[in-house]
Amino acid sequence: MESEIINFGKVWLSVLVSLWYCYILGEFVKKGIPRLVGVLPIVCLFLSLPLRLSSIHLGGTTAFFVTWLANFKLLLFAFGKGPLCSDPSISLGRFLAVACLPIKIQHGKTRENASQSSPQNGRVEENPVPKKPKNGKKSPRNYAIKALLLAMLVRIYDYSDHIHPQIIMVLYCFHVYFCLEIILAMAASLARAFLGMELEPQFDEPYLATSLQDFWGRRWNIMVTSILRPTVYEPVLAVAARITGRKWAPLPAVLGTFLVSAIMHELIFYYLGRVNPTWEITWFFVLHGLSLAIEIGLKKALTGKFRLHRMISGPLTVGFVMFTGLRLFFPQLLRCKADKRALEEYAAVGAFVKNVGSVFCSKSMFNASRSWYTFRS
Repeated sequence: MESEIINFGKVWLSVLVSLWYCYILGEFVKKGIPRLVGVLPIVCLFLSLPLRLSSIHLGGTTAFFVTWLANFKLLLFAFGKGPLCSDPSISLGRFLAVACLPIKIQHGKTRENASQSSPQNGRVEENPVPKKPKNGKKSPRNYAIKALLLAMLVRIYDYSDHIHPQIIMVLYCFHVYFCLEIILAMAASLARAFLGMELEPQFDEPYLATSLQDFWGRRWNIMVTSILRPTVYEPVLAVAARITGRKWAPLPAVLGTFLVSAIMHELIFYYLGRVNPTWEITWFFVLHGLSLAIEIGLKKALTGKFRLHRMISGPLTVGFVMFTGLRLFFPQLLRCKADKRALEEYAAVGAFVKNVGSVFCSKSMFNASRSWYTFRS
Protein backbone atom coordinates (compact mmCIF):
# COMPACT_ATOMS: atom_id res chain seq x y z
CA MET A 1 0.00 0.00 0.00
CA GLU A 2 2.89 2.35 0.73
CA SER A 3 4.32 1.94 -2.77
CA GLU A 4 0.87 2.53 -4.25
CA ILE A 5 0.55 5.82 -2.38
CA ILE A 6 4.00 6.88 -3.62
CA ASN A 7 3.01 6.02 -7.19
CA PHE A 8 -0.23 7.93 -6.70
CA GLY A 9 1.73 11.01 -5.67
CA LYS A 10 4.03 10.69 -8.70
CA VAL A 11 1.07 10.27 -11.06
CA TRP A 12 -0.68 13.38 -9.78
CA LEU A 13 2.54 15.39 -9.83
CA SER A 14 2.80 14.47 -13.51
CA VAL A 15 -0.82 15.55 -14.00
CA LEU A 16 -0.28 18.95 -12.40
CA VAL A 17 2.92 19.64 -14.35
CA SER A 18 1.23 18.60 -17.59
CA LEU A 19 -1.75 20.87 -16.94
CA TRP A 20 0.60 23.74 -16.10
CA TYR A 21 2.14 23.21 -19.55
CA CYS A 22 -1.35 23.32 -21.11
CA TYR A 23 -2.10 26.54 -19.24
CA ILE A 24 1.04 28.17 -20.68
CA LEU A 25 0.20 26.71 -24.11
CA GLY A 26 -3.15 28.46 -24.05
CA GLU A 27 -1.43 31.80 -23.50
CA PHE A 28 0.82 31.57 -26.55
CA VAL A 29 -0.81 29.19 -29.05
CA LYS A 30 -4.06 30.10 -30.77
CA LYS A 31 -7.01 27.77 -30.55
CA GLY A 32 -7.62 25.19 -33.27
CA ILE A 33 -5.24 22.71 -34.87
CA PRO A 34 -2.02 24.34 -33.54
CA ARG A 35 -3.21 24.11 -29.94
CA LEU A 36 -4.59 20.59 -30.53
CA VAL A 37 -1.13 19.45 -31.70
CA GLY A 38 0.33 20.79 -28.46
CA VAL A 39 -2.35 19.14 -26.29
CA LEU A 40 -2.34 15.67 -27.89
CA PRO A 41 0.89 14.48 -26.17
CA ILE A 42 -0.70 15.30 -22.81
CA VAL A 43 -3.85 13.39 -23.81
CA CYS A 44 -1.71 10.35 -24.63
CA LEU A 45 0.17 10.69 -21.33
CA PHE A 46 -3.10 10.85 -19.39
CA LEU A 47 -4.23 7.65 -21.12
CA SER A 48 -1.18 5.82 -19.76
CA LEU A 49 -0.98 7.21 -16.20
CA PRO A 50 -3.67 4.95 -14.61
CA LEU A 51 -1.61 1.92 -15.67
CA ARG A 52 0.89 2.87 -12.95
CA LEU A 53 -1.74 2.30 -10.24
CA SER A 54 -3.30 -0.98 -9.17
CA SER A 55 -5.75 -0.10 -6.40
CA ILE A 56 -9.48 0.17 -7.03
CA HIS A 57 -10.04 3.52 -5.34
CA LEU A 58 -6.83 5.38 -6.27
CA GLY A 59 -6.56 3.88 -9.75
CA GLY A 60 -10.25 4.09 -10.57
CA THR A 61 -10.54 7.67 -9.33
CA THR A 62 -7.46 8.74 -11.30
CA ALA A 63 -8.75 7.05 -14.46
CA PHE A 64 -12.09 8.84 -14.18
CA PHE A 65 -10.68 12.25 -13.24
CA VAL A 66 -7.70 12.30 -15.61
CA THR A 67 -8.17 9.86 -18.50
CA TRP A 68 -11.81 10.74 -19.07
CA LEU A 69 -12.77 14.16 -17.71
CA ALA A 70 -9.42 15.96 -17.98
CA ASN A 71 -8.76 14.64 -21.49
CA PHE A 72 -12.19 15.67 -22.74
CA LYS A 73 -11.79 19.12 -21.17
CA LEU A 74 -8.38 19.50 -22.84
CA LEU A 75 -9.80 18.55 -26.23
CA LEU A 76 -12.46 21.23 -25.81
CA PHE A 77 -9.77 23.64 -24.60
CA ALA A 78 -7.80 23.05 -27.81
CA PHE A 79 -10.68 24.54 -29.79
CA GLY A 80 -11.47 27.35 -27.36
CA LYS A 81 -14.49 25.65 -25.81
CA GLY A 82 -15.49 24.07 -22.54
CA PRO A 83 -14.97 25.02 -18.88
CA LEU A 84 -11.26 25.80 -19.30
CA CYS A 85 -12.11 28.58 -21.76
CA SER A 86 -15.23 29.96 -20.10
CA ASP A 87 -13.16 32.62 -18.32
CA PRO A 88 -10.38 34.24 -20.40
CA SER A 89 -8.65 35.51 -17.24
CA ILE A 90 -8.71 32.16 -15.45
CA SER A 91 -5.92 31.77 -12.90
CA LEU A 92 -3.47 28.86 -12.88
CA GLY A 93 -4.93 27.42 -9.67
CA ARG A 94 -8.47 27.47 -10.98
CA PHE A 95 -7.33 26.05 -14.33
CA LEU A 96 -5.68 23.10 -12.56
CA ALA A 97 -8.69 22.46 -10.35
CA VAL A 98 -11.29 22.66 -13.11
CA ALA A 99 -9.16 20.54 -15.46
CA CYS A 100 -8.41 17.59 -13.17
CA LEU A 101 -11.37 17.56 -10.79
CA PRO A 102 -15.01 16.66 -11.57
CA ILE A 103 -16.34 20.12 -10.78
CA LYS A 104 -18.40 22.71 -12.60
CA ILE A 105 -18.46 26.28 -11.32
CA GLN A 106 -21.73 28.15 -11.08
CA HIS A 107 -20.67 31.19 -13.08
CA GLY A 108 -20.96 34.55 -11.40
CA LYS A 109 -21.52 33.06 -7.95
CA THR A 110 -19.16 33.13 -5.00
CA ARG A 111 -19.89 31.79 -1.56
CA GLU A 112 -20.63 35.34 -0.41
CA ASN A 113 -23.16 36.37 -3.05
CA ALA A 114 -24.64 32.88 -3.43
CA SER A 115 -26.37 33.29 -0.09
CA GLN A 116 -27.73 36.71 -1.10
CA SER A 117 -29.23 35.67 -4.42
CA SER A 118 -32.04 33.22 -5.06
CA PRO A 119 -31.09 31.36 -8.23
CA GLN A 120 -33.71 29.96 -10.52
CA ASN A 121 -32.97 26.25 -10.89
CA GLY A 122 -29.34 26.97 -9.89
CA ARG A 123 -28.22 26.63 -13.51
CA VAL A 124 -26.65 28.72 -16.21
CA GLU A 125 -29.32 29.33 -18.81
CA GLU A 126 -27.28 28.34 -21.84
CA ASN A 127 -26.82 24.81 -20.47
CA PRO A 128 -30.31 23.55 -19.64
CA VAL A 129 -29.22 20.06 -18.48
CA PRO A 130 -29.38 19.42 -15.60
CA LYS A 131 -31.98 21.80 -14.10
CA LYS A 132 -32.75 20.34 -10.71
CA PRO A 133 -30.03 21.45 -8.24
CA LYS A 134 -30.64 24.79 -6.59
CA ASN A 135 -27.21 25.32 -5.10
CA GLY A 136 -23.72 24.03 -5.29
CA LYS A 137 -23.84 21.69 -2.32
CA LYS A 138 -26.11 19.47 -0.30
CA SER A 139 -26.45 19.52 3.44
CA PRO A 140 -23.71 17.81 5.48
CA ARG A 141 -26.42 15.59 6.96
CA ASN A 142 -27.15 14.20 3.48
CA TYR A 143 -23.55 13.08 3.00
CA ALA A 144 -23.24 11.90 6.60
CA ILE A 145 -26.22 9.59 6.16
CA LYS A 146 -24.81 8.19 2.91
CA ALA A 147 -21.39 7.67 4.51
CA LEU A 148 -23.07 5.82 7.38
CA LEU A 149 -25.03 3.65 4.92
CA LEU A 150 -21.81 2.91 3.02
CA ALA A 151 -20.12 1.82 6.26
CA MET A 152 -23.11 -0.39 7.04
CA LEU A 153 -22.86 -2.01 3.60
CA VAL A 154 -19.19 -2.79 4.17
CA ARG A 155 -20.09 -4.50 7.44
CA ILE A 156 -22.90 -6.46 5.79
CA TYR A 157 -20.38 -7.93 3.33
CA ASP A 158 -18.83 -9.80 6.28
CA TYR A 159 -21.94 -11.99 6.23
CA SER A 160 -22.08 -12.40 2.44
CA ASP A 161 -21.79 -16.20 2.78
CA HIS A 162 -25.26 -16.20 4.36
CA ILE A 163 -26.87 -13.78 1.87
CA HIS A 164 -28.25 -14.64 -1.55
CA PRO A 165 -25.83 -13.56 -4.35
CA GLN A 166 -28.53 -11.50 -6.10
CA ILE A 167 -29.12 -9.51 -2.92
CA ILE A 168 -25.38 -8.86 -2.69
CA MET A 169 -25.47 -7.59 -6.28
CA VAL A 170 -28.30 -5.20 -5.38
CA LEU A 171 -26.23 -3.94 -2.45
CA TYR A 172 -23.36 -3.32 -4.89
CA CYS A 173 -25.65 -0.94 -6.80
CA PHE A 174 -26.08 1.20 -3.70
CA HIS A 175 -22.40 0.81 -2.81
CA VAL A 176 -21.25 2.24 -6.15
CA TYR A 177 -23.71 5.14 -5.90
CA PHE A 178 -22.75 6.06 -2.31
CA CYS A 179 -19.04 5.67 -3.02
CA LEU A 180 -19.12 7.80 -6.18
CA GLU A 181 -21.17 10.57 -4.63
CA ILE A 182 -18.96 10.76 -1.52
CA ILE A 183 -15.71 10.78 -3.53
CA LEU A 184 -16.99 13.46 -5.92
CA ALA A 185 -18.35 15.51 -3.02
CA MET A 186 -14.94 15.38 -1.30
CA ALA A 187 -13.24 16.58 -4.50
CA ALA A 188 -15.79 19.37 -4.85
CA SER A 189 -15.33 20.40 -1.21
CA LEU A 190 -11.57 20.73 -1.67
CA ALA A 191 -12.08 22.82 -4.79
CA ARG A 192 -14.71 24.95 -3.07
CA ALA A 193 -12.37 25.61 -0.15
CA PHE A 194 -9.50 26.74 -2.39
CA LEU A 195 -11.49 28.49 -5.13
CA GLY A 196 -14.10 30.17 -2.96
CA MET A 197 -16.77 29.46 -5.58
CA GLU A 198 -20.12 27.71 -5.51
CA LEU A 199 -20.00 24.40 -7.39
CA GLU A 200 -22.76 22.39 -8.97
CA PRO A 201 -23.49 19.00 -7.35
CA GLN A 202 -22.56 15.82 -9.20
CA PHE A 203 -25.66 13.78 -8.31
CA ASP A 204 -29.28 14.74 -7.75
CA GLU A 205 -30.82 11.75 -5.96
CA PRO A 206 -30.95 9.41 -9.01
CA TYR A 207 -33.27 6.98 -7.22
CA LEU A 208 -36.00 9.65 -7.67
CA ALA A 209 -35.71 9.61 -11.48
CA THR A 210 -38.99 9.32 -13.38
CA SER A 211 -37.54 8.52 -16.82
CA LEU A 212 -34.28 7.51 -18.44
CA GLN A 213 -33.93 11.06 -19.74
CA ASP A 214 -34.32 12.32 -16.18
CA PHE A 215 -31.88 9.74 -14.80
CA TRP A 216 -29.04 10.14 -17.31
CA GLY A 217 -29.50 13.81 -18.15
CA ARG A 218 -30.34 15.42 -14.83
CA ARG A 219 -29.54 13.13 -11.92
CA TRP A 220 -26.67 10.66 -12.49
CA ASN A 221 -23.04 11.84 -12.64
CA ILE A 222 -23.98 15.28 -13.93
CA MET A 223 -20.35 16.24 -14.63
CA VAL A 224 -20.08 13.52 -17.28
CA THR A 225 -23.31 14.76 -18.87
CA SER A 226 -21.98 18.32 -19.06
CA ILE A 227 -18.74 17.12 -20.70
CA LEU A 228 -20.28 14.66 -23.16
CA ARG A 229 -22.77 17.29 -24.35
CA PRO A 230 -20.23 19.63 -26.06
CA THR A 231 -17.72 16.91 -27.00
CA VAL A 232 -20.09 14.32 -28.50
CA TYR A 233 -23.79 15.17 -28.37
CA GLU A 234 -23.72 18.62 -29.97
CA PRO A 235 -21.34 17.75 -32.86
CA VAL A 236 -23.36 14.62 -33.73
CA LEU A 237 -26.58 16.62 -33.37
CA ALA A 238 -25.32 19.23 -35.85
CA VAL A 239 -24.39 16.57 -38.43
CA ALA A 240 -27.60 14.58 -37.92
CA ALA A 241 -29.75 17.71 -38.27
CA ARG A 242 -28.56 18.09 -41.86
CA ILE A 243 -29.56 14.50 -42.64
CA THR A 244 -32.70 13.75 -40.61
CA GLY A 245 -33.91 17.24 -39.76
CA ARG A 246 -33.85 19.03 -36.42
CA LYS A 247 -36.79 17.13 -34.91
CA TRP A 248 -35.23 13.66 -35.05
CA ALA A 249 -31.54 14.64 -34.88
CA PRO A 250 -31.36 14.07 -31.08
CA LEU A 251 -31.84 10.32 -31.57
CA PRO A 252 -28.50 9.56 -33.32
CA ALA A 253 -26.86 12.17 -31.05
CA VAL A 254 -28.02 10.24 -27.99
CA LEU A 255 -26.80 6.93 -29.44
CA GLY A 256 -23.40 8.44 -30.25
CA THR A 257 -23.08 9.87 -26.76
CA PHE A 258 -23.84 6.55 -25.09
CA LEU A 259 -21.41 4.74 -27.41
CA VAL A 260 -18.56 7.07 -26.39
CA SER A 261 -19.53 6.64 -22.74
CA ALA A 262 -19.41 2.86 -23.25
CA ILE A 263 -15.90 3.04 -24.70
CA MET A 264 -14.66 5.16 -21.79
CA HIS A 265 -16.20 2.78 -19.26
CA GLU A 266 -14.56 -0.19 -20.99
CA LEU A 267 -11.24 1.64 -20.73
CA ILE A 268 -11.70 2.35 -17.02
CA PHE A 269 -12.63 -1.27 -16.37
CA TYR A 270 -9.46 -2.31 -18.18
CA TYR A 271 -7.43 -0.09 -15.84
CA LEU A 272 -9.15 -1.71 -12.86
CA GLY A 273 -8.74 -5.34 -13.88
CA ARG A 274 -6.06 -5.43 -16.60
CA VAL A 275 -8.15 -8.02 -18.48
CA ASN A 276 -9.43 -7.89 -22.05
CA PRO A 277 -12.99 -6.53 -22.36
CA THR A 278 -15.93 -8.86 -22.93
CA TRP A 279 -18.10 -5.91 -24.09
CA GLU A 280 -20.97 -6.39 -21.65
CA ILE A 281 -20.34 -2.81 -20.49
CA THR A 282 -20.70 -1.61 -24.07
CA TRP A 283 -23.96 -3.51 -24.47
CA PHE A 284 -25.23 -1.95 -21.24
CA PHE A 285 -24.74 1.57 -22.56
CA VAL A 286 -25.90 0.72 -26.09
CA LEU A 287 -29.09 -0.73 -24.59
CA HIS A 288 -29.66 2.39 -22.52
CA GLY A 289 -28.89 4.62 -25.49
CA LEU A 290 -31.45 2.79 -27.62
CA SER A 291 -34.00 2.84 -24.80
CA LEU A 292 -33.49 6.56 -24.24
CA ALA A 293 -33.76 7.23 -27.99
CA ILE A 294 -37.06 5.31 -28.07
CA GLU A 295 -38.28 7.25 -25.04
CA ILE A 296 -37.44 10.58 -26.69
CA GLY A 297 -39.06 9.44 -29.95
CA LEU A 298 -42.28 8.47 -28.16
CA LYS A 299 -42.38 11.79 -26.34
CA LYS A 300 -42.02 13.63 -29.65
CA ALA A 301 -44.64 11.48 -31.33
CA LEU A 302 -47.18 11.77 -28.50
CA THR A 303 -46.41 15.49 -27.89
CA GLY A 304 -47.61 15.42 -24.30
CA LYS A 305 -50.85 13.54 -24.96
CA PHE A 306 -49.93 10.71 -22.63
CA ARG A 307 -47.65 10.55 -19.61
CA LEU A 308 -47.23 7.91 -16.92
CA HIS A 309 -47.72 9.02 -13.32
CA ARG A 310 -44.43 9.38 -11.46
CA MET A 311 -45.53 6.66 -9.02
CA ILE A 312 -45.40 4.27 -11.98
CA SER A 313 -42.62 5.74 -14.13
CA GLY A 314 -40.25 6.13 -11.16
CA PRO A 315 -40.10 2.46 -10.11
CA LEU A 316 -40.05 1.38 -13.76
CA THR A 317 -37.04 3.61 -14.47
CA VAL A 318 -35.02 2.66 -11.40
CA GLY A 319 -35.97 -0.99 -11.83
CA PHE A 320 -34.81 -0.99 -15.47
CA VAL A 321 -31.48 0.62 -14.56
CA MET A 322 -30.86 -1.81 -11.71
CA PHE A 323 -31.95 -4.91 -13.67
CA THR A 324 -29.73 -4.13 -16.66
CA GLY A 325 -26.89 -3.13 -14.33
CA LEU A 326 -27.12 -6.44 -12.47
CA ARG A 327 -27.07 -8.36 -15.76
CA LEU A 328 -24.44 -6.45 -17.73
CA PHE A 329 -22.54 -3.91 -15.60
CA PHE A 330 -21.78 -5.33 -12.17
CA PRO A 331 -20.64 -8.81 -13.30
CA GLN A 332 -17.65 -7.05 -14.87
CA LEU A 333 -16.76 -5.55 -11.50
CA LEU A 334 -16.78 -9.03 -10.01
CA ARG A 335 -14.73 -10.30 -12.94
CA CYS A 336 -11.84 -8.01 -11.95
CA LYS A 337 -12.45 -8.83 -8.26
CA ALA A 338 -13.25 -5.21 -7.50
CA ASP A 339 -15.40 -6.17 -4.51
CA LYS A 340 -12.67 -8.15 -2.71
CA ARG A 341 -9.96 -5.63 -3.56
CA ALA A 342 -12.10 -2.73 -2.35
CA LEU A 343 -12.73 -4.45 0.99
CA GLU A 344 -9.01 -5.16 1.34
CA GLU A 345 -8.30 -1.46 0.75
CA TYR A 346 -10.89 -0.47 3.37
CA ALA A 347 -9.19 -2.83 5.82
CA ALA A 348 -5.75 -1.39 5.00
CA VAL A 349 -7.00 2.17 5.55
CA GLY A 350 -8.66 1.12 8.81
CA ALA A 351 -5.44 -0.49 10.04
CA PHE A 352 -3.44 2.60 9.09
CA VAL A 353 -5.83 4.92 10.95
CA LYS A 354 -5.77 2.60 13.96
CA ASN A 355 -1.97 2.57 14.02
CA VAL A 356 -1.78 6.34 13.70
CA GLY A 357 -4.32 6.70 16.49
CA SER A 358 -2.36 4.31 18.73
CA VAL A 359 0.87 6.23 18.16
CA PHE A 360 -0.85 9.54 18.84
CA CYS A 361 -2.46 8.26 22.05
CA SER A 362 0.83 6.77 23.24
CA LYS A 363 2.65 10.06 22.68
CA SER A 364 -0.13 11.99 24.40
CA MET A 365 -0.06 9.70 27.43
CA PHE A 366 3.74 9.89 27.57
CA ASN A 367 3.70 13.71 27.42
CA ALA A 368 0.96 13.84 30.06
CA SER A 369 2.83 11.53 32.44
CA ARG A 370 6.07 13.45 31.94
CA SER A 371 4.28 16.73 32.69
CA TRP A 372 2.80 15.19 35.83
CA TYR A 373 6.16 13.98 37.13
CA THR A 374 7.67 17.39 36.35
CA PHE A 375 4.88 19.07 38.29
CA ARG A 376 5.32 16.70 41.27
CA SER A 377 9.05 17.28 41.38
